[in-house]
Amino acid sequence: KVGIHTKAWFIAGIFLLMTIPISLWGILQHLVHYTQPELQKPIIRILWMVPIYSLDSWIALKYPNIAIYVDTCRECYEAYVIYNFMVFLSNYLTNRYPNLVLIIEAKDQQRHLPPLCCCPSWAMGEVLLFRCKLGVLQYTVVRPFTTIIALICELVGVYDEGNFSFNNAWTYLVILNNMSQLFSLYCLVLFYKVLREELNPIQPVGKFLCVKMVVFVSFWQAVLIALLVKVGVISEKHTWEWQSVEAVATGLQDFIICVEMFLAAIAHHYSFSYKPYVQEAEEGSCFDSFLAMWDISDIRADISEQVRNVGRTVLGQPRKMFFDEDHEQNEHTSLLSSSTQDPISDASSMPSSPMGHYQGFGRTVTPLTPPPTAPAVDGIYNSSAARGAEESPELEHNLSEKALDKS
Repeated sequence: KVGIHTKAWFIAGIFLLMTIPISLWGILQHLVHYTQPELQKPIIRILWMVPIYSLDSWIALKYPNIAIYVDTCRECYEAYVIYNFMVFLSNYLTNRYPNLVLIIEAKDQQRHLPPLCCCPSWAMGEVLLFRCKLGVLQYTVVRPFTTIIALICELVGVYDEGNFSFNNAWTYLVILNNMSQLFSLYCLVLFYKVLREELNPIQPVGKFLCVKMVVFVSFWQAVLIALLVKVGVISEKHTWEWQSVEAVATGLQDFIICVEMFLAAIAHHYSFSYKPYVQEAEEGSCFDSFLAMWDISDIRADISEQVRNVGRTVLGQPRKMFFDEDHEQNEHTSLLSSSTQDPISDASSMPSSPMGHYQGFGRTVTPLTPPPTAPAVDGIYNSSAARGAEESPELEHNLSEKALDKS
C-alpha cells in the first residue's frame, strides 16, 4: 500500500514538472533577447529562484534526513534574490536618472512609516538612498549567517527545528531572521514610496509582490506550521511515515512550497516578462548572454562600495559625490555641478549593452542608430543641441541666455 509520504512526494513531483518548464522558458527568452544587461541580469537571477525552490523542496520531501542541508542552499539563494531585486531597481533608476540623488533632494521630506514614525527622518538625498539600500541588503548578510549557524547547531544537536523553546537555537534564529526581514521590507517600501513616480514605468508593485510573497510567505509559513506543532494540531499521533512530528512539519512545508512554486512561476512569467526587451536588431549570441549571466563582477563592485560607505551611511554623512571639492562653490558653479553631468559624459559612463548604450526601459540605442533628440530641460543641453551650439555662435548665445534665465 502506498503511504501518505509517497503520495505527497508524487503529487509534489507533478507540480515540479509543471513549474520548471515555465521558469526555464522565461529565462531562455531573456537570454535570447538579452538587450539590456543592466536590467536583465538581475531579472534572470530572480527567475532562477522558482526552479531552485521547487527542486530543493521536492528533494527534501523525499529525503527528510538531508532536509536541513538542502534547505540551507535554498535559504542562501533567498537572500541573493532580495539583493538582485534591489539591484534591478537601482540599475533602472541610476541609468534613467543619472542625478538620482539630486532628484530625491528636491522632493519633500519623507517621514518614517509606522511603526518607526517616531524616529528622526532620514535626510533626503544620498543618506536616504544608501540607508534604504543598506537596510535591504543587511538581510542578504543576516540570512546566510543564521543559516550557517542553524546548520552548525543541527550538527551539535541544539537546533530543535519547529520547537518554540528558549532552550534551543531555532527560536532565537527565527526571531533574528524575523527582525531582519521586517526591516528589509520596511526599507524597500520606504524606497518605493519616495521614488514611486520614477519607478512607475517598470510596474514595480507586481515584481515586488512576486519576490516578497515567495520569500516572506515561505518564512511565515514555516513559523505557522511550527505553531501548529506547538499547540498540538500536528502531534505524534499522526506522523505517517515520518520519524518525528518535526519531520512532519518540515515535510508539510516542503510540499506546500512545491505547490506554491507553480503559481509563482506563472506570476514571474508575467511580472518579469521578456517582451519589453525584444529588439531584434540588437540581439547578440544566446551563448554570450548565458556566460554573462554568471558574471558576478557587479556583485563584487557593489559589496566594495557598501563596505567603503557603510560607516558614512549609518552616520548620515553624504559623500558630496556631485560636487567638486577642489573648486570654490559659488552660485554658478553650484548650478552647473548640481544639475546634471554633460549628456556626452553621461552616455560614456553608462554600462553598455551588447550592441549599444542603455537608454532607459525598453530602449537600447545602437551605435548605428543616432539617439533621439531630447529638448533642453532646466537649462540642460542635449548632445545635438551642444553640437549645434558649436557650429552656430548665435545658437550658443541663445542657449547661454536661456540657462542664465533659468538660473
